[in-house]
Amino acid sequence: MSKTPLILSIDQGTTSSRAIVFDTDTRIVAIAQKEFPQVFPDDGWVEHNPNDIWETTLSVTQEALEKAEAMGGEVIGIGITNQRETTIVWDKETGKAIHNAIVWQDRRTAAECQKLIDQGLQDSIQKKTGLRLDPYFSATKISWILDHVDNARLLAENGRLAFGTVDSFLIWKLTGGKVHATDVTNASRTNLFNINTMQWDQELMDIFNVPASLLPEVKECSDNYGETQASLLGRAIPIRGVAGDQQAAAIGQCCFTAGSIKSTYGTGCFMLLNTGEKVVLSKNRLLTTVAYTIDGTTHYALEGSIFIAGAAVQWLRDGIKLIKKATDTEHMIKADGDNAGLYLVPAFTGLGAPHWNPNVRGALFGITQATDQEAIVRATLESVCYQTNDLLTAMRKDGGNPTILRVDGGMVANNWLLQFLSDVLQLPLERPRVLETTALGAAYLAGRKLGVYGDTEEFSKTWGIDREFVPTMDSDVRDRLITGWDNAVRRLMA
Repeated sequence: MSKTPLILSIDQGTTSSRAIVFDTDTRIVAIAQKEFPQVFPDDGWVEHNPNDIWETTLSVTQEALEKAEAMGGEVIGIGITNQRETTIVWDKETGKAIHNAIVWQDRRTAAECQKLIDQGLQDSIQKKTGLRLDPYFSATKISWILDHVDNARLLAENGRLAFGTVDSFLIWKLTGGKVHATDVTNASRTNLFNINTMQWDQELMDIFNVPASLLPEVKECSDNYGETQASLLGRAIPIRGVAGDQQAAAIGQCCFTAGSIKSTYGTGCFMLLNTGEKVVLSKNRLLTTVAYTIDGTTHYALEGSIFIAGAAVQWLRDGIKLIKKATDTEHMIKADGDNAGLYLVPAFTGLGAPHWNPNVRGALFGITQATDQEAIVRATLESVCYQTNDLLTAMRKDGGNPTILRVDGGMVANNWLLQFLSDVLQLPLERPRVLETTALGAAYLAGRKLGVYGDTEEFSKTWGIDREFVPTMDSDVRDRLITGWDNAVRRLMA
């Protein structure tokens, strides 16, 4: 009797590494997760130890695999999804990173980005990459590592070093250094990849001073990424799907048609609007990115990126210790209360879309003697909703007109948050039955290649709704809240 085929999804995030195993009906069979430390060497700098990324990833993969197969199934393939833009440079001969990973939130290259903006390069770079000149993206991070590690540029010019976003680093490690590859979605977040030609771009490499020899091969999202080294997982297992976390979430939410939209609430918040096979450049400071390439067809997306969402809740827990666990936030907010004019602008590492200011820092406006910990918790959750509204407003100006928003990520288990979000956006929200949409998207990509999940239309039939949230707030109350938020952001930027 043959064993049930299973797909293992590696979900390597900003604060933890997870592995989730899905069956042929997209049900979760096993899950394992480990947090790892964040490194903050300076103001606005964020790093990870690449060994922490690798060791936690390998550990949870082994654990989830063992759990799933103990129940009688067999993992036949692996999909990978990852924190995007985070930059690792390693020695091809030793496999060791030459510097800590520079995380997507990191702001250290803000001055370098401003120099390029002052040279008038913003528009030409946006036309090629769909991105802005911002420290968020990988290119200036790579250049910083090459300029600040002894002999790194010389080693790079001699072909000794490799660059990768986290997916690429994990593929290298899992295959024992046999495969140096990335997928189109991760490549499209580097500022080195031309989303019109779908290739690395020499002119961009020259602008950012990044040698071509560092760059991985770019593949489709559902593709052959080699096999794992047999000694790691007990046997060689094919890696057949890769996508950056936000694109993977859109795939897991079945946003396959032009006009479909999702918003993910993890460490940050990321809203993606599928624009079909057309590159749509934003006139409202959003990003244009590759949504996915499957079977030779590429779909693009408009994206709004908020750097701090769940990270603000983590700050409440670990930074100022107002809560013991994230789930405490929902129970601390009085249903019949209001925010009493208190606004948190969580610009801990600058502001993302649509403001794009890497130099501002967070602030709390409207503090009075009556401000207590419950009020600060409420202001923190509200800030996520107001930032989302800023993104949606920009998307509407760019021609997007969603009638419903699919939401996912760890924060959406909070019913109060989703009701307030629906009220602020004046839009119905759908929370899916499977909340692990990012991992599910990566599993689908691998499973599709291995004949497990079928085409996008067939896969979409497996998507189901857990709960819908519809707006109930009076429009004058909403308008007053939004005005207060806009004033807070304006004061911060000033």
